[in-house]
This record gives sequence, C-alpha cells and structure tokens, in this order.
Amino acid sequence: MEENTSGEIDVGIVKISDEVVGVIAGLATTEINGIVGMSANLVGGITKILRGKKNLSKGVKVSVGESSAAIDLYVVVEYGVRIPDVALKVQENVKKAVESMTGLEVSAVNIHVQNVIIPKSEEDEDIEEIEEE
Repeated sequence: MEENTSGEIDVGIVKISDEVVGVIAGLATTEINGIVGMSANLVGGITKILRGKKNLSKGVKVSVGESSAAIDLYVVVEYGVRIPDVALKVQENVKKAVESMTGLEVSAVNIHVQNVIIPKSEEDEDIEEIEEE
C-alpha cells in the first residue's frame, strides 16, 4: 500500500473483493454491442446465457493483488460481429470501468470467446409463437 504523503491521517485500509471487481467487469462487458452474454461455465460444456441482472460476476475470473487486477472474461458473442473488434472494445471498457471505480491498475483483460449465438429471425419467432399456442 502506498504511503500517504499529503498530510492526511491514515485511518485504515480499503480492500476490494474479487467479486466486486467481477461485477464491475461483467457490467462493463455486457455494455458492448456484439456481446450476447457471459458464459456461466468457465470450463466449457453447456453454455448458459445470462440475461438481465442475475449474477453479474458469472463468466468473470478476477485475480486482485495489492494495487492491480488481472481479469479473465468468458463471453458469448453474436454471430456476424468481428470478434477482434468486439474483444478490443470489451478490453478497453472493462479496463476503464474497473480503474475508475476501484483505483486498481488493470494489468490484463483476457477475453475467452466460449460460444457464438445466431440471432433468431422474425420468421423463427413467429413459428415458435404458433407452436406454443
């Protein structure tokens, strides 16, 4: 921890948990167009897509040191997007969000694309609605 040289009284330490950094990173990831969701299973297998605000740290692995953090994101992208462009936008957005909210330096944001989802066409949705009735 850095020494306080501005003359202020040191009243204690602030410890930010891995889960807090994970939630921030998860939210910053899902803000990017082309990201459909986060992979709930980090190892692979069946991929679950999280929609809404269920568990925002799913698909996020964080290693927080004293002053820096390394983040691994397991994402699901939409079919048709240019994956390197989307990944770069995610890396920039996550780094900016985590550094501005926590004061931690982000040493790495690693993107692991776990799945590609093909968007449903309107015809497919109409067929599903008819079948459900």
